[in-house]
Amino acid sequence: MPKAFPAEFRADVIAVARKGEAPLRQIAKDFGISEACLHRWLKIADREDGIDRTGVTATAGDVSAELREARKRIKLLEQEAEIMRRAVGYLSRDVNPK
Repeated sequence: MPKAFPAEFRADVIAVARKGEAPLRQIAKDFGISEACLHRWLKIADREDGIDRTGVTATAGDVSAELREARKRIKLLEQEAEIMRRAVGYLSRDVNPK
C-alpha cells in the first residue's frame, strides 16, 4: 500500500487548486498526483471547511441542530393542538344546540 502524503503537502496542493489559476489536470500533473486524488482531496477539504460548491457555507452540525429544533417545535405544536381539541370536546359537552 502506498504511503500517504504529508498533511502539509496536501494543504499546499489544495491551496494552489483553490486559487483557480490553472486547470486541475495541470495542477495534479505538476504535483505528481492523479487528478482523481486531487478531486478527492478538494472534496474532503470542502467538507471539513464547510464550503458548498455553490458558495454557501454550512456545516452538518448546524443543519442537524436546526433539524432537531424544528422537530421539537413540531412535537410541541402537535401537543398543543391535541390539548385544544380535547378542551373543545370537554367544553362543548355542556352546550345544548337550539
